[in-house]
Amino acid sequence: MMDTKLLGCVVLFPIQILFCILKATVRLLVPLKRKDLVADVVLITGGGRGIGRHLAKEFAKQGARKVILWGRTEKCLRETCEEIAMTGTECHYFVCDVGNREEVYQQAKVVREKVGDVTILVNNAAVVHGKTLMKSDDDALLKTQHINTLGQFWTMKAFLPRMLELCHGHVVCINSILSLSSIPGAIDYCTSKASAYAFMESLTLGLLDCPGVDCTTVLPFHTDTEMFQGMRVR
Repeated sequence: MMDTKLLGCVVLFPIQILFCILKATVRLLVPLKRKDLVADVVLITGGGRGIGRHLAKEFAKQGARKVILWGRTEKCLRETCEEIAMTGTECHYFVCDVGNREEVYQQAKVVREKVGDVTILVNNAAVVHGKTLMKSDDDALLKTQHINTLGQFWTMKAFLPRMLELCHGHVVCINSILSLSSIPGAIDYCTSKASAYAFMESLTLGLLDCPGVDCTTVLPFHTDTEMFQGMRVR
């Protein structure tokens, strides 16, 4: 005789599938209202180039009150900041290596004093060494883990407490599909992204009872940016 619990699951499964289809159809026909950014201060790590630069310009376009750029190359940060400022959006940049814990905490303090409370944090900064394990340089491996994974711990500890106090905030992790499906020849990057994915999953669950503070993880496929220049998809 079939177990009662199993029988219940078998009966409910088609109903759950139908519900998901109906929900997806409604979302398609009636899109969710866009988030109002008029009161938000957005900080983007790795904001001087690539995806970070594009996101910064898009946040400004969508009406963010202030945009803050973090990165390691001042020239790129300054150029992006000037471009955004020309659109009428207040923009600031700070040179900061997110892999350096003390630097993150120090610059976070400066941001609060000079710009205000960050309400949207976009953890986008990342590097890739792009080698197999046996060909990888130890220092390069550490650098990848410090920036891609631990950097998110430091930025989160720096800005999340204030979001929780305000009951208002959003944390975004620009991750990679490689966090779920690894490839050879980029063992440092795949490992760091898998760690960052687990970090965000745990954080999201931990914040379920915290009203007003949301989490989003984005998993892009191969993107045509400087970091992956020369990479081909087969």
